[in-house]
Amino acid sequence: MKLISVAGARPNFMKIAPLADAIIAHNATSSPFIEHILVHTGQHYDRQMSDLFFKELGIPEPDINLGVGGGSHAVQTAEIMKGIEPVLLEHRPDYLLVVGDVNSTIACALVAVKLGIRVIHVEAGLRSGDRGMPEEINRVLTDAISDILFTTESGATENLLREGVSADKIHFTGNVMIDTLLAHRARAEQSDILQRLGVVGEYGVVTLHRPSNVDDPGQLAMLVAALNEVSVDLPLLFPVHPRTRSRLEEHSIRIAERIRLVEPLGYLDFLKLQSSARLVMTDSGGIQEETTVLGVPCLTLRDSTERPVTVTHGTNRLVPLVRESIVAAARRTLSQEPIKGRMPELWDGGAAERIVAILVNYAGKGP
Repeated sequence: MKLISVAGARPNFMKIAPLADAIIAHNATSSPFIEHILVHTGQHYDRQMSDLFFKELGIPEPDINLGVGGGSHAVQTAEIMKGIEPVLLEHRPDYLLVVGDVNSTIACALVAVKLGIRVIHVEAGLRSGDRGMPEEINRVLTDAISDILFTTESGATENLLREGVSADKIHFTGNVMIDTLLAHRARAEQSDILQRLGVVGEYGVVTLHRPSNVDDPGQLAMLVAALNEVSVDLPLLFPVHPRTRSRLEEHSIRIAERIRLVEPLGYLDFLKLQSSARLVMTDSGGIQEETTVLGVPCLTLRDSTERPVTVTHGTNRLVPLVRESIVAAARRTLSQEPIKGRMPELWDGGAAERIVAILVNYAGKGP
């Protein structure tokens, strides 16, 4: 069985890592042998951060790096498609495995399906209902052309069935990103990031990177004004995405003294930062999941979420994108006992093993 898997951005690394480990473990003890080729599209590429992630998570070095880089959605998607096509033609895998919802996901899936290569989508079926999110378009289209769909929560399975996906293509296996978190949680607890940053006492963590939040100067200024107010009650640490930093500087947006901007962190350091925080405020999808498992209150600064289980089961709360609402939600969270969430079903560290077992079963059936 020949499998090509694709990673294009930092969240993808966290999803590929446990799958790569599970494939290695399978090959050491069982058959059929899975020939695994890892492709890094380079969609989001910072050499220091990428190398650090691969080292920390024990991910094998990519067999192929397309080195695509940035650009508009159209340019980036086109470049990824041009880069992956000769790889697929040369190796002719039985399956192409894509994860998540970045441009690499849909670009590689689209090329594969047109070449007659079966597509596997890990983290399928998530829906925000907001077609204004580029990721939502990527999710919907990738699911529509995939042959095997692995879901992280029961609601995602229901979404796919409602959209007409055949039930025999859908497998509820749990969350591979949580596999990574649980596997590395003990190591993360040993991180000295708090000492290196000189953090004493309670603090909150902020991340902002979505274009809808940071590219509109008025929207970004409103969010920062809300964070400035929250920082009066709780000092905030803000690992700044390069896109966000450039927008803050470009528009000369004032950051309060009790908000500390720091460089992006490695996986283990950031996991430690989250786990010890009193509150996390974010627009990230993955952080909603991580805080749910860590039991840390999370306020998602978006109008919708594609991960509703983090709200119904976890510690996440959606907050309207209004300054007063954000400040009120933060103060309410800080004044109350922490939310007691519960672990979503199958978020137990075994998702990657379940996925590989199912793929082996497919391999046994032949074409």
